[in-house]
Amino acid sequence: MSDQAAQGETTESLSLGKYNEPYGQWTGSKFQRGAYRRAPFKTWLYMVGLLLMLFSVTMLPPMAVAWWCDGSTVILPFAETLGATLGLGLLCWLPVCRFKIDLRNRDGFILVVVFWVLSSLLGALPFMLSDQPQIRFVDAVFETVSGLTTTGATILSGLDKMPKALLYYRAQLHFLGGIGIVVLAVALLPMLGIGGMQLYRASTPGPMKDEKLTPRITETAKNLWYIYVGLNFLCFLAYWLAGMSPFDAVCYSFTTVALGGFAPHDASIGYFQDPVMEWITVLFMSVAMVNFALYFLAWRLRSLSAVYRDPEFRFCMQVVAGIVAIACLHLYLDGEILWKSIHLGAFQGISIITGTGLTTAGYPAESWPAFVPLLLLLGSFFGGCVGSTCGGIKAIRFLLLYKQSVRESRLLVRPTAQIAVKLGDHPIPDRIMQAVWGFYYLYILCYCAFSLALAATGVDLVTAFGTTAACLNNMGVGLGDTAGGFSVLNDSATWLMSLAMLVGRLEVFPLLLLFLPDFWK
Repeated sequence: MSDQAAQGETTESLSLGKYNEPYGQWTGSKFQRGAYRRAPFKTWLYMVGLLLMLFSVTMLPPMAVAWWCDGSTVILPFAETLGATLGLGLLCWLPVCRFKIDLRNRDGFILVVVFWVLSSLLGALPFMLSDQPQIRFVDAVFETVSGLTTTGATILSGLDKMPKALLYYRAQLHFLGGIGIVVLAVALLPMLGIGGMQLYRASTPGPMKDEKLTPRITETAKNLWYIYVGLNFLCFLAYWLAGMSPFDAVCYSFTTVALGGFAPHDASIGYFQDPVMEWITVLFMSVAMVNFALYFLAWRLRSLSAVYRDPEFRFCMQVVAGIVAIACLHLYLDGEILWKSIHLGAFQGISIITGTGLTTAGYPAESWPAFVPLLLLLGSFFGGCVGSTCGGIKAIRFLLLYKQSVRESRLLVRPTAQIAVKLGDHPIPDRIMQAVWGFYYLYILCYCAFSLALAATGVDLVTAFGTTAACLNNMGVGLGDTAGGFSVLNDSATWLMSLAMLVGRLEVFPLLLLFLPDFWK
């Protein structure tokens, strides 16, 4: 080989290309393949470290409750969890703290999944390290995932005798998971010079993920948190004025507005035997199932017309009212007196449809006519509005699927007609309709797969399908063997349902993307 050729080969192999400013990386022919692969890994370490350090701060309120109510021995599990989470966060962040990053769409999805998994594992430490009760690792992870995903399915019993700090911690998991701790991070990241749109898009439910309340994503996240915290405060005041202790009012407000289900008493809201408290719960569950963006618009316009005019809101209220009315009527025809059938049907209907999972003293599922629990279980797939704290498929997707079905029926009659699917006066792009159909297919596929897998662990079919619906829809009230709690599940089934809760909370796609080869190219 000539010297000139050798020199040309060397020059080409060492070519640095050009500096790509947004990503802080050199891009070029051969250097790019090594440097570009290292850059995402540093970005992930940087962001995971920051998020874990942020999550570690959430151990301070339970420590304060333990110091005030329980004593120093209960503080230790939370202090050790804080140290472990903060230490791991620093271990990830310090080696790359000087690295300039810019989040891309792929990074957002990876970070959301990784952070939810890590927070579920680290968040389980207080349950494992606590002396009362003593919980195994698999059960502790299940309880934590259930809290963060606002499912409310629990393996614990004897709640009335547990330390108050642990009861508060369970409720706080709902508070953090309700609006998403990642959305809080989105509001804080720009202060560190890091854009957060990718995290917001990855963690926000619904088919139209690019919609923002304000031009700046930071303001969007802050406004959502202001609304969320404000609703929690109003719910706390309502419970307190109705006669709850401040501690119970805080815990129940966290679980009600987050549409979670963890209660500090074994009897759930039925512990108080107070219809006023139960109707307060119905009110705030109904408020929390509405898209929070509509509350922001109503506040900005100083009018509730923005809420009433929203097509999804009207559709959601009609469907929920219809399901509740059918449940009340069936209870009345089954022999319940009129006022009690309305009370029980309205409370349990809204609680299960929205995925809250709180129960009254009058809801032993095994003693109700089978039609009503089955109706409400199917209603949990509907959920509430997108942009709320509920689980399920969401009302807007069902509305779009209904409109698409009507469109296809009309096209059978007039094949050449140009008929658009509209929400109000706004036509819906075909790309969104494709995403809705894809999500619906994957969601039902996941439900069938998890149900079959759960049946393979040895449970009966009623328990399998009811338990999977409770976990995948983040609803928390099972059927069959799990109607009274989820501690009856074996270890394999418990891990399986922990995964189902994460799949439901992240709405399938973020987890699915990690298994697609194209995602990693």
